[in-house]
Amino acid sequence: LMGMRDEFWEARDWVRDQLDHDHVGMVSVFETTIRSLGGLLAAYDWSADPAFLDRAEDLGSRLAEAFSSPSGLPFGQVHLGKACCAHNPSWSKGPAILSEVGTLQLEFRSLARATGKPEYARRAERVFEVLDTIMPEDGLMPLRVQMNGIQTPIFSGREISLGAMGDSIYEYMLKIWLQGGRKEPMYRAMYDRSMQGVHDELLKRSSPAGLAYFADLKYGGIEPKMDHLACFMGGLLALGAHSDPLGMDGPRARRDLETAKAVTYTCYQMYARTEVGISSEYVEFVGGDDFKVPSRAPHYLLRPEAVESFFILHQVTGDPIYREWGWEVFQSIERYCRTKFGYGHLRDVRRPSAGPDDQMESFFLAETLKYLYLLFDPDSEVDVLSKHVFNTEAHPTRIFDS
Repeated sequence: LMGMRDEFWEARDWVRDQLDHDHVGMVSVFETTIRSLGGLLAAYDWSADPAFLDRAEDLGSRLAEAFSSPSGLPFGQVHLGKACCAHNPSWSKGPAILSEVGTLQLEFRSLARATGKPEYARRAERVFEVLDTIMPEDGLMPLRVQMNGIQTPIFSGREISLGAMGDSIYEYMLKIWLQGGRKEPMYRAMYDRSMQGVHDELLKRSSPAGLAYFADLKYGGIEPKMDHLACFMGGLLALGAHSDPLGMDGPRARRDLETAKAVTYTCYQMYARTEVGISSEYVEFVGGDDFKVPSRAPHYLLRPEAVESFFILHQVTGDPIYREWGWEVFQSIERYCRTKFGYGHLRDVRRPSAGPDDQMESFFLAETLKYLYLLFDPDSEVDVLSKHVFNTEAHPTRIFDS
């Protein structure tokens, strides 16, 4: 996309000749799927180079062992090494995390399609079939799922969030439906049911400015905070409105697009109202002052969710304001997070002198910079409205044509 072909083929050679999963131990199934497997599959989809598919199938076959639980919901960790295929009882300790079991399907469906091996897709799709049978009436699923040694999993507790541990499962409800060419109604029905619950129970307004935000539910009551992670919802709602089977002019799509714009504006304010122009990990909404940066989480981890929504809303609406906001965010990242050899997590958005940490997550390159680049690229081949679907780590693959 950027014309850096020499660098791309150099990376291809490394993947082909040196990428080896035999010597890797226990890994997060969720993180490895969305980052590594998703990246390899997107590289294959865009280049058609078989080296990427070869390594993707090697990795995917090892990760797929996580689905060997009694319920079909994946274990949270798996051993990638040569002993990967022996069941390890320690994988199943504790309840599963909601977002981790429901954010693997785009990747395994892409792997199934590219390899012609449908079993990869079936094992991942089984997760949503199970969740559909136990989903609460309001469509809002608790963050933990008990699956230890039982055939039918059950939700544990009533803690609900569109931020950490819950976010991307709602994203995949819509995106699996989009990936399949809008021909699998169960996923869209789950998404619409959940978004109704989001509007009924989680959408709140601040005081005095009336900023829209998505609160958490904790111990049966509202917790007036919103994670930066939840800022992905602006883009998701806009994408859902644009693809609504009832049409963009219907009341549901209009509602969702209005909420998308309002919440994304709040996410922009989470940046604009700090001294450094960068958002903290989450904000707390306090009466009379809209929101504040909490002392428990004043850091910025180079997260992409706000600029992700800027990009998608710009695609849907064409409104140039999203490019203006994106440029402001980019300038702040350049000023406060750039180091000699990369970009670092910002320790405290309240104290510019604190400086960045010596740490940079892979999602900064895969997502944050990619969304910013695409936001400003007028001739991009990426088409999220009709041709491509992004996994939650911003790796784009083509929508299935059949």
